[in-house]
Amino acid sequence: MANEQTTSITPDALPDNRVGYVLSGDWGGQIVLGLLAVIAVAVPIGNLAVPEGSGLHVPDYMVSLIGKYLCFALLALALDLVWGYCGLLSLGHGAFFALGGYAMGMYLMREANPSSLPNFMQFLAWDGYPWYWWGFDFFPLAALMVFLAPGALAFVFGWLAFRSRVSGVYFSIMSQAMVFALNLAFTRQEMGFGGTNGLKNFDTILGFDLAKASTDAGLLVASAAAVAVGYLVSRYITRSRLGRVVMAVRDAEPRVRSVGYRVDRYKLWVFTVSAMLAGVAGALFVPQSGIITPRQFEPVLSIEIVVWVATGGRGTLYGALVGAGVVNYAKTLLTNWYPDLWLFALGGLFVFVTIFMPRGIVGVIKQCWGLRPSEWLRRLKEARA
Repeated sequence: MANEQTTSITPDALPDNRVGYVLSGDWGGQIVLGLLAVIAVAVPIGNLAVPEGSGLHVPDYMVSLIGKYLCFALLALALDLVWGYCGLLSLGHGAFFALGGYAMGMYLMREANPSSLPNFMQFLAWDGYPWYWWGFDFFPLAALMVFLAPGALAFVFGWLAFRSRVSGVYFSIMSQAMVFALNLAFTRQEMGFGGTNGLKNFDTILGFDLAKASTDAGLLVASAAAVAVGYLVSRYITRSRLGRVVMAVRDAEPRVRSVGYRVDRYKLWVFTVSAMLAGVAGALFVPQSGIITPRQFEPVLSIEIVVWVATGGRGTLYGALVGAGVVNYAKTLLTNWYPDLWLFALGGLFVFVTIFMPRGIVGVIKQCWGLRPSEWLRRLKEARA
């Protein structure tokens, strides 16, 4: 007992946050960042430089599809930051994704209609844009609102919830109620966001034609860069002193509170940063999909995000990226074959992962890495038993 080493859990005992320290020992993150770099280089080259008759040519639809997957990966990363490291199961992250998408959609609509109102505003017989549309013809303001709109919503919602010590399943229910309320609000035509049809018919972004393959390739590169930056920021947070306190809150909130930490402030900070990351994902998704509608506010999307993170591996960051890619690729295949079966498959996948793969794909790889064939057989027999 005298030689037993103990580690202090106080934040001051943690090492400094250097750039090299952020990725040290993070082999999964290094692999994912390497794959992002390969995608950002290989896919545009395969689409723009390789002839269509070649087997290495990447078709236009694939560029757009991979770009959307990257946006979903960033969204899953945002949820893993609060669920995996802070213990907050948010069923409302689709709201932050949609708000970022609407902020970008408003800019694209103003760029597509520089001297006239959109059709849905003409249908309402409005004389001009409402006040909350002012300035969205200026890209820096629209880009700022991509962060501020979801961040402000998360700050207000989190401040009300955390100061009242709402946690666990009650927090999940409240977050789902929030996204459902926003879905009902944005569906109304009088809100000035296109009603059920949403915002669409975008032509250009920053003057670049959205119909051109080069623009899709540029958006894919931007999405890959955003995922990489989002991962590094999230990794930096989780390895910082603040992140260690957040993980302590996840594991033993009453104990952390009893030693004098303002738990609500730590939760609020991480929740707000996570919402901003989700907003960036939504903003990058809109020009690649060509539309943003209240469907993005539906609770189904927020539940799907939870399945992505659980499938990949909660509390690893890179597992969330893996889960988003795997599940959305499976969704693309299944909806092409049997569209009506996707929701049943999604529910079955969540049950399967919860029972048989509680640590997700990444957890299974970690557990089985380096095992001998005899050990594989032994564990397989135990699983069957």
